[in-house]
Amino acid sequence: MGFFSRLEGRAKEIDSVLCIGLDPHLDQLSKPEPQAVQNFCIRIIESTSDIALAYKPNIAFFEVFGSQGIAALEKVIRYIPEQIPIILDAKRGDIASSAQAYATAVFGTLGVDAVTINPYLGYDALSPFIQDEDKGIFLLCKTSNPGSQDLQDRQLRTSHENGIPKQNETLYELIAAKAVEWNVMDNLGLVVGATQVEALLRVRNIAPNLWILAPGIGAQGGDLELALRAGLRQDGLGMVIPVSRAISKAPDPHQAAINLNDRINRHRKKTRQNSQLVTPGQILAQNRKKLAVDILQSGCVKFGDFILKSGISSPIYIDLRRLIGFPELLVRVGNAFSLVLRSLQFDHLAALPYAGLPIGTAVSLAGYWSMVYPRKETKSYGTHAEVEGVFTAGDRVVLIDDLATTGGSKFEAIEKLNAVGLTVKDVVVLIDRESGASEDLSKSGYQLHAIFTLTELLQHWHAEGLITHDQVEKIGKFLQGTR
Repeated sequence: MGFFSRLEGRAKEIDSVLCIGLDPHLDQLSKPEPQAVQNFCIRIIESTSDIALAYKPNIAFFEVFGSQGIAALEKVIRYIPEQIPIILDAKRGDIASSAQAYATAVFGTLGVDAVTINPYLGYDALSPFIQDEDKGIFLLCKTSNPGSQDLQDRQLRTSHENGIPKQNETLYELIAAKAVEWNVMDNLGLVVGATQVEALLRVRNIAPNLWILAPGIGAQGGDLELALRAGLRQDGLGMVIPVSRAISKAPDPHQAAINLNDRINRHRKKTRQNSQLVTPGQILAQNRKKLAVDILQSGCVKFGDFILKSGISSPIYIDLRRLIGFPELLVRVGNAFSLVLRSLQFDHLAALPYAGLPIGTAVSLAGYWSMVYPRKETKSYGTHAEVEGVFTAGDRVVLIDDLATTGGSKFEAIEKLNAVGLTVKDVVVLIDRESGASEDLSKSGYQLHAIFTLTELLQHWHAEGLITHDQVEKIGKFLQGTR
C-alpha cells in the first residue's frame, strides 16, 4: 500500500482528517530547553492520539536547540504510536547526492512517514523521496502566508482577448499539474494553505484525487468551512487539516481536538451528502459574504448620527482607514479589487490620499500593478510634483479609493491626473454609498465600479443577524433621500 492509501485507511478508521501540529514555540515552553520541548510534545500526543489522523512536527522548533533539539525530536517521534503517520514539516529541496542524503535523514535516521518538499528545483529534487511507496511527500504548492503571491501566483503565460488581459496558468497550478503526473506510486500530495480558498478550489480541480495538506486554520485565520468546501474530495476525504496552537494552547487539548474534529466532520458529512461539487461562483459568493462581515466586525462601520464630508447627516459612518490595523483583512480587500481590475484596461493604479493609499498598495501587491497617486498639496520643494510615481504622459490609470459618496473627491483627483497627461476612464472603490457618485461620474464619462454597494452590505449584515431590520429600514430611507 502506498503512503496515502495507509493515510486514507486511518482517516476512515477513526473518522478524522485532523492532523496535530507539534510546534513547540518558545513562549509555550516551561523553560527554553530541549527537555521542555520533549515534554510539551509528549503532553500533546498523550492528549490527542485517539483523534489524530497524523502528527506534524515542525523541525525548526527542534533545530533551534542544536543537536540536543534533534535528539528531543527523535524521542518525540519514537513516542508517537506506530499506527499514526508522522509528517515532518522540513520543506526539504535539493538535488543529486544532497537530496538523497536528506531523504535518508528524514526516512531512515528520523524514521518519519512523510515530509514537506520544496519543488523549486524540479523533479530530481523530490525523486529520492518518492522511491519507496511506503513513504510520502507533500509538495509546496500554494502556501498559507500572504507572501506566497510573490512567486506562486505569477502567471506563466499572458494572452489577450479583445485587448483585455486574460488570466492563465499560475506557477502553483503548474506545480499541481506536475504533482498529478509524478504521483505514480500513490505517495505524493500537495500543500495548499487553508487561507487560500480560491487556490484550493483550483488545485482540487486540477488534482481531483491527490491529498492536500492545508495549513492555516486557527492562528493564521483560515476559514474552516470555506477551506473544506473548496478542498475536500466528494468522498469527504483528500485533505489533511493541521492545527497546532489552537489545540496546544487550550486548557484541555483533548477536548479542543474533539471539538475541532466534530466541526470538521460536520462539513465532511455535508460534502458526502451533496452530489454537486462546489463551484468557483459559490466560493466567490462565500468570500464576499465573509469580507462584508469582517468589514463590519473590524469596527470600520458605525451606526448613529454622523455628519459626512459632504455635509450630509447620515445614520451610518464608514471609516475604512481602520483597515490598516488588520493586515490580513487588507490583503483580502486587495484581492477583491484585483478581481474587478482584471477586466479593465490601464497602465497604473491611481490611489487617492489618504484612505485610498493603503488600499491601493494592497491592490498593487495583489496584482503587481504600478501605482501613482495625486498629492493633496503640490510639493513645495524638490521636484514640485503634483502626482507621485513613475509614469508617462498618455498612460491610462484607474482611480482607487475607499468610498464613493457624491464623487467630489474623485473629480478633484481626476483633474490633477489629467493635468500631468494621465487618462482616467474607470474608478474602483470598496464601497459605493449610493449617494449619487455613480450618476455624477457617468455624466462626465467615467464608470464607477464598487466591490460592494451599501445596500449589498446591509443585506449581508442583516442576513447574518448583525444588524436589525429597523437599522436596515432607517438606512434604506436615508439612501432614498440622497439619490
